[in-house]
Amino acid sequence: MSSGAPAGQRARIAALVEPVVTGAGYDLEDLSVSQAGRRSLVRVVVDGDGGISLDDIAVVSRAVSAALDDAEAADNALTGRSPYTLEVTSPGVDRPLTLPRHWVRNAGRLVKVTIAGESVTGRITAASADSVTLEVAGSPREVPYAQLGHGSVQVEFARPKSAAADTDPDDEIDEIDDAADTGSTDEEGDGA
Repeated sequence: MSSGAPAGQRARIAALVEPVVTGAGYDLEDLSVSQAGRRSLVRVVVDGDGGISLDDIAVVSRAVSAALDDAEAADNALTGRSPYTLEVTSPGVDRPLTLPRHWVRNAGRLVKVTIAGESVTGRITAASADSVTLEVAGSPREVPYAQLGHGSVQVEFARPKSAAADTDPDDEIDEIDDAADTGSTDEEGDGA
């Protein structure tokens, strides 16, 4: 998790936020705390196996905001004794694929990844706890995660029918939406 804040502050906030996000059925992908003028910016990135909708982000945002406000009321030092702005967002299409769950969630998508020093573009056809199978130039290639660099999803505005057959018919629209907007909501917290 990234942050411009002291590690202790970020760790306290993450310890408070992660159970709220997990309790809502999502994964905390990243949390950062940075200064934005006199305010702290607390940015929470969440995702789930089925993705996350704007409505879901709003629900998570309200729950995280309530937890932070309650913690601020009890311990005013949580966000550094300054007001804060909370931003809850989805990872967006440009997020690197670094964990097995990222590869699983992007099955059927075209990705670019470095394998043993070679840049490869292929479609994820399967992903397990140990490896990912990519279709590269028409041939399957199973690669253990330990041999993969960070992957990146390639934006496709017209996915091939065979790649979209096993996915939701709205995925093409979702990809366009993902490319245009990562789906974030902002909430103000008083932190004082």
